[in-house]
Amino acid sequence: MRVLVVGSGGREHALCWAIAASPLLTKLWCAPGNPGIAAVAECVPIGVMDFPALVAFARAQKIDLVLPGPEAPLVAGLTDAMTAAGIACCGPTQAAAQVEGSKSFTKDLCAAAGIPTARAVRFTDADAARAHIRAQGAPIVVKADGLAAGKGVVVAVTEAEAFDAIAAMMDQRVFGEAGAEVVIEECLVGPEISLFALCDGEAALPMGSAQDHKRAGDGDTGPNTGGMGSYSPVPVFPPALAAECMDRFIRPALRELARRGTPFRGFLYAGLMLTPDGPKLIEFNARFGDPECQILMLKLKSDLLAALAAACDGELKHFDLRWHDSATVGVVMAARGYPEAPERGSVIRGLDRAAAVPNVTVFHAGTEAAPDGAVLAAGGRVLTVCASGRDLRNARDTAYAAVDMIHWPEGFCRRDIGWRALAATG
Repeated sequence: MRVLVVGSGGREHALCWAIAASPLLTKLWCAPGNPGIAAVAECVPIGVMDFPALVAFARAQKIDLVLPGPEAPLVAGLTDAMTAAGIACCGPTQAAAQVEGSKSFTKDLCAAAGIPTARAVRFTDADAARAHIRAQGAPIVVKADGLAAGKGVVVAVTEAEAFDAIAAMMDQRVFGEAGAEVVIEECLVGPEISLFALCDGEAALPMGSAQDHKRAGDGDTGPNTGGMGSYSPVPVFPPALAAECMDRFIRPALRELARRGTPFRGFLYAGLMLTPDGPKLIEFNARFGDPECQILMLKLKSDLLAALAAACDGELKHFDLRWHDSATVGVVMAARGYPEAPERGSVIRGLDRAAAVPNVTVFHAGTEAAPDGAVLAAGGRVLTVCASGRDLRNARDTAYAAVDMIHWPEGFCRRDIGWRALAATG
């Protein structure tokens, strides 16, 4: 098979890394890719939103399967463009991708499908939103309705923080039209879990679960980010509960989307909160998580490309996957100033030493190559240093041993990935 992956982050590096091991693969491209991806795929300088160029490239290279990584091109209709050109694309249509593109859409979907989720009210008027906050009090959650690169959710501990969020989203439009409508939710309490499935419109194949760390600083302090690290398995989310949540969240959503004539194909990601009243949905996403994808690809024994092809062919009901029993930990290394204003252009050294640590894989995210071949920081989240181990503590120690091999004074990372699980196990 001739395969094109679309994207340039750590998630796309992990997907390319897994696909490159497939005996079904003839040639792998990534658009636009990054220096790490270039080691396993041919990178082509086409942006993820340049649909005409992506379709033309896929046609010219006789691509058999396209795999979009990030949410923005999916919500904008990349799958529709590829399908119209007769090219198989393992991702949801624009209509189905509204599970991530609109928080209001997802609330309606949950109501129709009987999916447990937080109580919520939507607003297009800022003053009405502020009045609702005064009436409800804090803590309270304010979400921009549309895509905001993982930064459109504010868990407001005080009413003042909630008012600031309304001002930023609705008055100042820091997220553009994504903040024209907001969804204000009750604040759920409990461990947060990421649950993943590969879907073919009807069937759903479990792709594992993980716990992400959204706050920038140790001890879950600082601003929300796209994710500073993750680990799997999660002790508070055993296999039996994961299977139950596939039946309570993923499969009802698939049935409702199919009933509406917008079947979902690709990776469906359920962000769950394990509340005292049972698991509840925080959000759906229309793609694999980042940095969860990186650690889950390390656990996958089976051929990812075969699974993707089965999803495109509607054959997942006949498919299964095998997984390693190991624990995996991923530590995100970010550029100083992330998430507000990450610094770009600093040189990263020691990547080869880090990758040489046994059971370690370093996935590139926001990197670029200098003319002399040096690797430079070119984004907010720049690397994900991942390790496998016999248990969570061993995997975490190995990941941080590799982190310490990397010389990058302008970068930072959290030093406590997996801390809740390790504190619980002693």
